[in-house]
Amino acid sequence: MSLGPFEGVRELRYDAPFPALVPVRQKLDASRIPDVAAATAQALERLRGRITPGMTVAITAGSRGIHDKPDVVRAAGEWLRAAGAEPFVVPAMGSHGGATAEGQVELLADLGMTEASLGMPIKATMDTVELGTVPNGPAVHLDANAAAADGILAINRVKAHTDFQAGVESGLGKIIAIGLGKQRGAEGIHRYGPANLGVWIPQVARTTIGTGKILGGLAIIENAYDRAARIELVESDDIAGPVEEELLLDAKSRMARLPFEDIDVAVIDVMGKNFSGCGIDTNVIGRMMIRGSAEFERPRIRNIAVLDVSDASHGNAVGLGLADFVPFRMLDKIDMRAVYINAMTSGLGGPQRAQIPIALVDDRSTIAAAILTCGRADPTTISLVRMRNTLDLEHLLVSESLRDQIVENPTLEITGEAVPMTFDEQGQLTGWEG
Repeated sequence: MSLGPFEGVRELRYDAPFPALVPVRQKLDASRIPDVAAATAQALERLRGRITPGMTVAITAGSRGIHDKPDVVRAAGEWLRAAGAEPFVVPAMGSHGGATAEGQVELLADLGMTEASLGMPIKATMDTVELGTVPNGPAVHLDANAAAADGILAINRVKAHTDFQAGVESGLGKIIAIGLGKQRGAEGIHRYGPANLGVWIPQVARTTIGTGKILGGLAIIENAYDRAARIELVESDDIAGPVEEELLLDAKSRMARLPFEDIDVAVIDVMGKNFSGCGIDTNVIGRMMIRGSAEFERPRIRNIAVLDVSDASHGNAVGLGLADFVPFRMLDKIDMRAVYINAMTSGLGGPQRAQIPIALVDDRSTIAAAILTCGRADPTTISLVRMRNTLDLEHLLVSESLRDQIVENPTLEITGEAVPMTFDEQGQLTGWEG
């Protein structure tokens, strides 16, 4: 991205009393499945009587960086092939990947899913078949390749959504309604606003399920370390209903969160689509940032500095507006076309989150500005938490001002001495080892 009008602020530099940071380990839920492939095969056994020789089955693969997803998708393909079916993968990710078939295939590759690694074809298209319209609601679209298959196996992680709170959030219903709906389907649902996603996702998913195409859904429930803790087959009639609601409650109980209620400054090393749908998990930072939608009660973070966007995002930093400050080096990596497509597809959930925060010349000035404007008259007393991203919250760097809270919290462990925040010659924040 050309810096253009930002060139005028290149000479603006800020400094502040940067706090020493204590390395802290958060003790999180670590229960996990020892053999993901075996658990996938076992879950699918309930479908065996519905698989007929030679039937084609489309398997969904979304755009999220789910650690065990490649193994689950590959194992599902192997099980279906052994049962006599002819499985293939369809990218189920709405408008992600720049809203092109090629971009979606490339995004899957970045997530470790290729035809070679999965052992089956990937059929990508942005074309859809319109299945009708939900009464007083959006049109229902289905990926054309999936629609041409004899059956569809939905695979997705069930988790808290970053745009709304409801009984059914991110999971099997969503990947059917929005993922398989491609850009047209996703746009139609988002047009009603984020607050209504919890209304329309289940209804659109149920309409697609009503075609009889959906064989069932494999739900992945992760522990706090992003590893599969449960893999459950959900019958098609139970998708986007009470069974999925129970799975969501379990997922929420396991998810990692920041262990502090009030934080003056949060520093996020890198945001990205491989960490969260909007790059930064809103459930972690306590910011929804959607007009008309209620904000989270916790945590309360006054200023957020984000320093980079992951390579796996291909420049799509659509959640950039969740931050308050960023360095120029991050702007250089943003693909505004990808951001705009994603933001426009998201409807009301897109504009505010796609806005560019205050941008400064380097990490040092970026973090200093966040410190100087956090509302503390004495900046030496601020509370600051640094995290690698909003998906990896086991290890944190925390200011000395929070030491008492650390000591009082049995889930937190201090793993070393406090170290100063340091920057290299280019003003870039150095690594966790100082």
